Amino acid sequence: MDLKLKGRKAIVTGASKGIGRAVAELLAEEGCDVGLCARGAGPLMEAVANLERRGVRAHGQALDVRDKAALEAWVKSSAEFLGGLDIVVANASALDMDTGEAGWRNEFEVDLLHTVRTVEAALPWLERSSAGAIVVISSISALEVDDSSPAYGTIKAALIHYAARLSYALAPRHIRVNTVSPGTTYFDGGVWQQVERSEPEAFRQALAQNPWGRMARPEEIADAVVYLASPRAGFITGANLVVDGAFTRRVQY
Repeated sequence: MDLKLKGRKAIVTGASKGIGRAVAELLAEEGCDVGLCARGAGPLMEAVANLERRGVRAHGQALDVRDKAALEAWVKSSAEFLGGLDIVVANASALDMDTGEAGWRNEFEVDLLHTVRTVEAALPWLERSSAGAIVVISSISALEVDDSSPAYGTIKAALIHYAARLSYALAPRHIRVNTVSPGTTYFDGGVWQQVERSEPEAFRQALAQNPWGRMARPEEIADAVVYLASPRAGFITGANLVVDGAFTRRVQY
């Protein structure tokens, strides 16, 4: 299926590894020019080079998404470099398991506030697009009580509410807003690989909770994100797409 993404312009936060990088690579495969940001300059520049080898334009900037000025400047410079914006993917996450106040602050600033700031900085560009789309990455921790920190699950739930509210507000401007909630996702350098190496028994227990018999791959989450970002999903807005291999035991109406 042609997702009608060739020539579109996208930005992805937290895109040097894992889900964010998989999203950026799939967007590039579909013909999108992509702007990336992440904290580490080395992995980020390697990701940019990888995208350029796919024949698209790529723009990368190392920054801390908690830095409002730097984040907004990156959105602007990406839009100018790419020649506009059609797609925004807010993926960066603190994944902070601290149960104290510091964890709450970190989750609020990285997961929620960075998403709000990215969207607001991108809106003037998205309004000029014929297919404006925003995809926010939440988590199944937003949907049920689990072993993550109280701050992580609560802030991820807030992202779903924010995106749903935004979808209604932006519908008259034909800008779509959706959320993807991944289940446990395994990749090199990711949190589950770290758990596997440092706490093998805890990893085995977590793996056993997956009815599919394994954790998700970043590429599988990216498939959902890129579809929702594409014109092929042109009448889907306000949705939260759960990609978890039946991990959650809930009925979604």
